Amino acid sequence: MASDRERNDRRGRKGGFSPNPQAGRPGPPRRPGPAREDAAQWLWGWHAVEAALKNPDRPAPERLLASAERAKALAVLRADLKPEVVEPAEIARRLPPGAAHQGVALRTPPLEGVAIDALATHRSGVILVLDQVTDPQNVGAILRSAAAFGARGVVMQDRHAPPLGGALAKAAAGAMERMPVARVVNLSRALETLSEAGWTSIGLDGGAQTRLSHALDAPAVVIVLGSEGEGLRRLVAEHCDILAGIPMPGGFESLNVASAAAIALYAAAERPHARVTGE
Repeated sequence: MASDRERNDRRGRKGGFSPNPQAGRPGPPRRPGPAREDAAQWLWGWHAVEAALKNPDRPAPERLLASAERAKALAVLRADLKPEVVEPAEIARRLPPGAAHQGVALRTPPLEGVAIDALATHRSGVILVLDQVTDPQNVGAILRSAAAFGARGVVMQDRHAPPLGGALAKAAAGAMERMPVARVVNLSRALETLSEAGWTSIGLDGGAQTRLSHALDAPAVVIVLGSEGEGLRRLVAEHCDILAGIPMPGGFESLNVASAAAIALYAAAERPHARVTGE
């Protein structure tokens, strides 16, 4: 766990990498019209839908809507698919306002998550823990980066985290189907579980004195990222073995959480002893 000096250093600081207050935050909630269906179960956008249809862990689609052009592409993807060919406006009517559906939408039950114990058994690589990161665009981008850099998985709370679908799936561009996600009730307990299994937890903190590159000296590391506005919560920070920051000589005080995640994953992948999920 963290030394007394590190604990004293982080007291009184919010920590984390928060974006510009106006950047990356969801807008005011919109009330769907009476004809709209529950969008939480809908996936849209070609990459998100294509990846879901290729995922053997997905159950059979409940509905698959496609424009005439996309229906041809779906026939090439899987000959057994029988999409409902509709006008793009009909697809848009089923989705949240402004959803960039690219002529295709899939209604499907949500994916089952993985147990935290299943992630803990690897003993090498990188796991991301998201402490109340609520913006689906940010979480989707983080899943995409996690898949690109070979992370073992991502841990989020059951609450204070967006559903695995919709705008998150669109932003993830198919990575949601590839990246194991564990949803837990208590992040502090999840960090304890990982620590007991031999993982070293690094909390990203904009005010930390330790550079991230100097903290990445263990074969199995957990990178903990705080929320868009408040950063790491105190109790979660106290369950990290060390707090570390990304040096920013340009003078900015913080980064968008998705950008910070991508930089941290790259730094972890550059370690001489780094291993990725395929090894």
